[in-house]
Amino acid sequence: MIKFDSTNAFLEEDIVSYQQQVNELHEAIVNKTGKGNDFLGWVDWSENYDKAEFEQIKKSAAYVRENCDVFIVCGIGGSYLGARAAIEMINGLYADKKPEVIFFGNTFSSTYVAQVLEYIKDKEICVNVISKSGTTTETALAFRLLKQFMEAKYGKEESSKRILATTDIEKGTLHDIAAKEGYQTFSIPSDIGGRYSIITAVGLLPIAVAGISIDDLMDGVKEAFVDFADADLTKNSAYAYAVARRILQNQGKDAEMFVSYDLNTSMLAEWWKQLFGESEGKEGKGILPCSGTFSTDLHSLGQFVQDGKKLLFETVVTFEKPIIDVVFPSDEDNADGMNYLAGKSLDWVNKMAMQGTLEAHVEEGNVPNLILTAPDMSAKSFGYLCYFYFRACAMTCYMIDVNPFNQPGVEVYKKNMFKLLGKN
Repeated sequence: MIKFDSTNAFLEEDIVSYQQQVNELHEAIVNKTGKGNDFLGWVDWSENYDKAEFEQIKKSAAYVRENCDVFIVCGIGGSYLGARAAIEMINGLYADKKPEVIFFGNTFSSTYVAQVLEYIKDKEICVNVISKSGTTTETALAFRLLKQFMEAKYGKEESSKRILATTDIEKGTLHDIAAKEGYQTFSIPSDIGGRYSIITAVGLLPIAVAGISIDDLMDGVKEAFVDFADADLTKNSAYAYAVARRILQNQGKDAEMFVSYDLNTSMLAEWWKQLFGESEGKEGKGILPCSGTFSTDLHSLGQFVQDGKKLLFETVVTFEKPIIDVVFPSDEDNADGMNYLAGKSLDWVNKMAMQGTLEAHVEEGNVPNLILTAPDMSAKSFGYLCYFYFRACAMTCYMIDVNPFNQPGVEVYKKNMFKLLGKN
């Protein structure tokens, strides 16, 4: 389902020359024996997920859609990025679907927090608070504000019906609060880390509330699981992409730009940046993940990519079919000189812009380009693409001998912040 093209990447090594190493690391992934193997639950999740909880997610999503105008997802990092990426990619940025989904608990910005609380004061709302521990500061702070808001608006009994908690199944601060208050709860599996959790209740509940078929999404995950069971680099596009990244870094390319040509995939890029940045950025290793949405960012970043220091490569993520297309109209006066595009679809124009940019960056700019092509922006394609990146990320991290599933560097800022805040 995902086509991988490295013909414009200037690779100085043959991808298939890494087959033996890939075979060994593939076994470490599928047999769950590699570094961080206690967080490899996502590998066969499409076969082992809790079917009863999956059905409850759909029932709770239906309840939310019937009882609120605004659904607030309260979480940070992997607890919101995947769901937002899916909702925007599949539905678009201005989908006429209810309820409106707002993401909260992902910032300390006083202005943002205050404006959200003001915006929702006269609306019917439901909340999904997402945290494995319940002690993530941004989320815990926001949830206290939301909880008090909800109880003042609805009372404790009604609030308990409108607040859903996704957390550890056995322990933790949020687990205990949910049990005490009687919230509907969903589980974060102990063997799946936050940035890999989009295919669990963490992502599936908000996605289902947004009116997207989570059955289709999981079908895509399952199809990818089957496709990537074979480590053959001539067949496994996820592993081929992972190897190409390592070859390019060996050639001095220490930054990768995720390039898309659709504004509704900008959050997909943000999710990808967390996945790869937090997974491989350790021990002085890794490739810096960055992103650009073209053609928009060609008018800002394009100059650097074309003529700046040659430190990056681009990975273009493109889709054969858009959600919706528009045909450009003819104009009798043609005062703007645009009639040469009359009768053409905007998706065709967009793809011509992509092709022209690719030629400029590769042929004149000497910027390596990898290309990933998905068939469409459906839920199934999203599920497949997520699992593609999971496999690619695990492989590319194991190739440089880092644990893809921890994030020790993140704890440093927290320690300093807590000291300054006066937390004991």
